[in-house]
Amino acid sequence: MILLLLILIPLLTGLLTFLSKNAAKNIALVSSFITLALAAYVSANIGGANVQAWSCQWIPAIGAQLSVAADGMAAMLCLLTGIIFPVVLLINRNKEIENQASYYALILLSQAGLMGVFLAADALLFYFFWELALIPVYFLCSRWGGERRIAVTFKFFVYTFVGSLMMLAGLIYLSMQNTGANSMSIASIITVGKSLPGVQQQIIFWLLFIAFAIKMPIFPFHTWQPDAYEQAPTQVTIILSALMVKMGLYAVLRWLIPVLPYATAYWANTVMTLAIIGIVYASLIAMVQSNIKRLIAYSSIAHMGLMCAAAFAGNDLSHHGLLVQMFNHGINITGMWVIVNMVESRYGTLDLKKMGGLATTAPAIAIALVVIAFANIALPLTNGFVGEFMLFSGIFQGASQYHVIFMVIAGLGVILGAIYTLNMVQSVAYGENNSGAAIVSKMSGAEYAAIAIIIALIIVLGIFPQPLLDLVLL
Repeated sequence: MILLLLILIPLLTGLLTFLSKNAAKNIALVSSFITLALAAYVSANIGGANVQAWSCQWIPAIGAQLSVAADGMAAMLCLLTGIIFPVVLLINRNKEIENQASYYALILLSQAGLMGVFLAADALLFYFFWELALIPVYFLCSRWGGERRIAVTFKFFVYTFVGSLMMLAGLIYLSMQNTGANSMSIASIITVGKSLPGVQQQIIFWLLFIAFAIKMPIFPFHTWQPDAYEQAPTQVTIILSALMVKMGLYAVLRWLIPVLPYATAYWANTVMTLAIIGIVYASLIAMVQSNIKRLIAYSSIAHMGLMCAAAFAGNDLSHHGLLVQMFNHGINITGMWVIVNMVESRYGTLDLKKMGGLATTAPAIAIALVVIAFANIALPLTNGFVGEFMLFSGIFQGASQYHVIFMVIAGLGVILGAIYTLNMVQSVAYGENNSGAAIVSKMSGAEYAAIAIIIALIIVLGIFPQPLLDLVLL
């Protein structure tokens, strides 16, 4: 029953927040901390063969159930979701937002959808929460986004809507091959998928994979992402980049690879090639960006490319590394966006050429930027190192005959990533203040709290990653 609470608490408090004008910010924050406590409890009680589950009948005529379950992977992503949302709500704690009741209600509804995606053990329920997580983001971007928000949100909508329809078609086809009472359960879908002829598996593979690839996103399905990250409010950008991209990776691991093993093996080299191209392409584009949001957006594409390549490497080490890095990337990219939010609010610009001097005017923010940047480039003793080492080791040991080539080219992304990340740190933290801002204010109490959460996780999981490994290495 506690798994239901992970969904119901943000869902119900989100609906309540719609009706509460003055208390919306406080309701959302309290709700996020309660959800975090529940997610931590679930994670602490998952291990070995201990998988929590709950189900009841939903639509018997089509074999659909209200079925939720949590193993180590699901518990880890629920914990990540539980951690990120308090940070999201803290960073703009002192900022007034127009129509804040609707704003914070939509944020909580997106959290409910994300929890549902990670916990759903029924295909129709999975699709329901997949859409529930996205719909609030459409409204958040189109209502509170930047100047080009309408065009960008429309592009985002078209991409995700087409992908969602393709996924729905694939899931319906799989469920129709089984006329049993629970034909949409994940166990039934896996059994049916494995039994399909090779050609049918390949068709369903691309229906599902394109939907998941759009969400990650990987090359060439990524073109919506930089614009969306730039135009969305920073709080929404955090949700998109730290959590919603994980929906795509999670779906690959939960709903694609186990269901369609023949097609996965057949197309693995193709997918890994696309992912590796994306790493180098996005890294090169990031190097020439002067807009800090777009730089981090392309950086995220490069990181997701590496994780996607590991997902299709075909061995346990790469999958375990992927799980570890999904969590750590979520923490690190959140930290980057928190810093961007602080820098933008103080300098009044996203142009790196108009920043500088942060180490002199606001040294605490500069220190936080350096720590998070080091984690983002996987420096040893930061949380990014362990997962990235496992990813490269897994790709090197992969079943593909091109595994060495894949690893070498992916390694180039690490070098390029260090170049553009350190150049960004140089532009923001050092040199002269080019913004024209006479005073750069220090961090507020809420900002200190948000940064403290991020840096604590970076350092603790960098030095002692065993708790995370125990959770995901089941």
